[in-house]
Amino acid sequence: IKILELKGQRARGREAFRGCQGCHRADGEGLIDGTYPRLTGQHASVIIKQVTDVRAGIRVNPKMEPFAANHAMSPQEIADIAVFLAAAETTKENGKGPDEETARGKALYDRHQCATCHGLRGEGDKANAYPAVAAQHFGYLLREMEHIRDRTRGNSHPNMVRSVRSLSRRQLEEISNYLSRLPDSR
Repeated sequence: IKILELKGQRARGREAFRGCQGCHRADGEGLIDGTYPRLTGQHASVIIKQVTDVRAGIRVNPKMEPFAANHAMSPQEIADIAVFLAAAETTKENGKGPDEETARGKALYDRHQCATCHGLRGEGDKANAYPAVAAQHFGYLLREMEHIRDRTRGNSHPNMVRSVRSLSRRQLEEISNYLSRLPDSR
């Protein structure tokens, strides 16, 4: 079954998401420290891709594996949850980076052509399952970019690996700080 071809339903997704709330919280806002990502407003295609990549063992995420397993969630439930999260909103603040100065992070974002996939406003690309990164938690952005740079994430797009492979931790912090301070891109 190709999950992207299933028609998800928000009400069913809200119900199925109850099992995810222990980590991702009631409306998908995650944790402000970035332990768990902010999922509200994320493209359904991104949610489906990430869950199915974890499920297939392509994306390394030991905390998520038991919840994404075939016995834990049906393809229809994945589609339903993805539709629910794409439409979900939160009033809770996201975890911001430590520095209100974002010019260096924006310059790095521009120089490394991050907008090619993630958009000028960090809005991502639904059709290509490129995640929205605006208003994501600083800690999550930093950790995932480090995993991508260090090739420990497993499902990293080759263009993303090339974009971040030469960046220092400080540079990744600056980009993460910039993205965390962008307004929600919806």
